[in-house]
Amino acid sequence: MKLQRADGTAARRAALQVLGDIRNGRQFDAALDRAVKQLGGDDRRLAHELAAGILRRQSRLDSLLAPLVPRGWKKVAPGLKDVLRLGAYQLTALDRVPAHAAVSTSVTLARETSGSKASGFVNAVLRKLAAAEPSLFDEPAEGAGTSPRDPASLAAAHSHPEWLVRRWVERFGYHEASALLEWNNRKPVLVLQPARAPATVLMRRWRQAGITVHRAPFGAGLVTDRSRPDELPGFVEGHFLVQDPAQALVAWYADIPHGEILVDLCAAPGGKTVSIGRCIRGVVAADIHRTRTARLAENLRRAGSGRERAVVADGRIPPFRDVGALLLDAPCLGTGTFARHPDARWRVTTEALASLADLQRALLDAAGATVRRGGLLVYSTCSLEPEENELQVEAFLKRHREFRREPPDAFPDALLSARGDLTVLPQRHGMDGAFAARLRRKK
Repeated sequence: MKLQRADGTAARRAALQVLGDIRNGRQFDAALDRAVKQLGGDDRRLAHELAAGILRRQSRLDSLLAPLVPRGWKKVAPGLKDVLRLGAYQLTALDRVPAHAAVSTSVTLARETSGSKASGFVNAVLRKLAAAEPSLFDEPAEGAGTSPRDPASLAAAHSHPEWLVRRWVERFGYHEASALLEWNNRKPVLVLQPARAPATVLMRRWRQAGITVHRAPFGAGLVTDRSRPDELPGFVEGHFLVQDPAQALVAWYADIPHGEILVDLCAAPGGKTVSIGRCIRGVVAADIHRTRTARLAENLRRAGSGRERAVVADGRIPPFRDVGALLLDAPCLGTGTFARHPDARWRVTTEALASLADLQRALLDAAGATVRRGGLLVYSTCSLEPEENELQVEAFLKRHREFRREPPDAFPDALLSARGDLTVLPQRHGMDGAFAARLRRKK
């Protein structure tokens, strides 16, 4: 095994690798797993905190660094920008890291990646930042420099795309949009769902092991003070799975009848498959990507009930007919999950939103055609955008008059829209965002 050098830069080097991989199109979780394979626990945690923190504060860090670059921030190479952000984040956000360590490790990484001239440049910029007044590093106060008519300042202060913040201000109002942005920049807690062991057993076992645990909002999972699920008792045995409360609520909202076999389209990584599979006759879980299906199958082997099966299938041409219950967890912009996926905000575009809306339309039409008369179709996303949620469902119902909404019985009204759709908003409910509509095909 290749060992990391004991020079204090192992975690920083890994964080820098994560940022580079994300610039090249890799998603955060995959980039992190790749970068920290050979690190110990403390370095793994620091690498995660550094990479995620930089992504959450990128605009703010850039605004602090740009005035210190004589030739202009735009002329700095992307990789060198990441090195500077890495140093700036440690200087401004991590009290436990001495300023000299933040500067020196960044200089070392600049030399490794870009040569001695670049290391001198990084040294000069970060020393200027380290010498600045501490008040410069403070987060902007609520409403500072912003107004209901100034979403650009709000977007810059919270490191989000301006076009998206404008949409949220228009939809939710300034103060609620600000609360949503603040939620997205918090470090998320680890939430676990019971699988092969009931919640009461898990809580008792973890508390006996000195692990703090309490129930998530609406009873949708267990919140712990730990960061790595594989270090918790019961992981290997499949006693639980990692899943945000919002996704657990989608499984509850779906309310699949006990005697049904569910077809779960776009199912990877399989959290809802496992949650629902414990309570019904069986699940056929499908995903178009072979690598994702392999991960889905592994999760089912670890935590499933044995009544779930993973298959490779394209949801646009599903190989199923006369289905009694179907769950379509559609690909989406993922704007409800920015707190857990800090890189996602930098990939969303208006073009991506339009393209995904087209894909969702095709998937919904194909799914509807497989559902038998009297059968159930549940459509869900982890998006906050109307085009992917209620507008998508309304358009489907206009095209397919044979379907109607049928919300479940005994579900919390606080989580339902006026039309009975599941509508979870981070700034209101304290969890990831989610949407679901429960549609019944007429007999």
